[in-house]
Amino acid sequence: MSRDVWIEAFRARRGHILVLTGAGVSAASGIPTFRGPEGYWKVGSRNFRPMELATASAFAELPDEVWGWYLYRRAVCHAARPNAAHLALATLEEGLGDRFLLVTQNVDGLHSRSGNSADRTFCIHGNIDLMRCARGCSRETPPIPDEISITWEKDRIPDESERALLTCRHCGSITRPHVLWFDECYDESWFRFESSLHAAARTNLLLVAGTSGATNLPTQIVMIAHQRSVPILVVDTEPTSFSELAESSGGGMLIRGPADVEIPGIVSQLLSSQEPQGNSKIQGS
Repeated sequence: MSRDVWIEAFRARRGHILVLTGAGVSAASGIPTFRGPEGYWKVGSRNFRPMELATASAFAELPDEVWGWYLYRRAVCHAARPNAAHLALATLEEGLGDRFLLVTQNVDGLHSRSGNSADRTFCIHGNIDLMRCARGCSRETPPIPDEISITWEKDRIPDESERALLTCRHCGSITRPHVLWFDECYDESWFRFESSLHAAARTNLLLVAGTSGATNLPTQIVMIAHQRSVPILVVDTEPTSFSELAESSGGGMLIRGPADVEIPGIVSQLLSSQEPQGNSKIQGS
């Protein structure tokens, strides 16, 4: 199916669109995946791989080192700027209102900084700018204090005064980054697990960009859409397991290319014949 035919099919339904994004969407903003050499972190004479540090068990053993690694990642995210893909998806939300939902694996905050609203954005892996009590004394996720530098040097750990800032205001225990670690499970209150599955069960179109499906919830989202024969459009530089599902779904396809190059055109086509109805009261919502 050509892209034009796929776009026209969605226009005719005037349905809902669910957008699922991963690290590939932020690649053009200069944010590395941290799974390659740039993600290694030195503690003493040992280099830790990201998947060794991004765990609750590592935090229990090396809380200062894990916090230092995340504060460095946070600095990289703050130095980055939204790219054309982020800006286009914010425009798509503006045009479709409540017919739009964004589910992102990215913790970098670039979707928010480009204009996507908190109400229509599910950050299913958390947010690198937030923290929460490591003991779980509350469900609050306050922002990391402004006093913590956003130009954190690699391999540096928090000093005594910074550790004092990274404590829970309720119980005084250490906080942790508000992210989903490899040895943890999704839940609804922090990571919108059930809400994401419900969205997949009612969407009329699924746009997947920059993710290959290495984690459970994104895979479930795509599988639900595929089982419902919902058109799935995958934007990626290489074929993935998701693109195989897209090409066997009801009118889906792989568009091979970088997200910042391909998504603006897709958004333009989706919106070109939409009637302006305001940001949240669009006919058919």
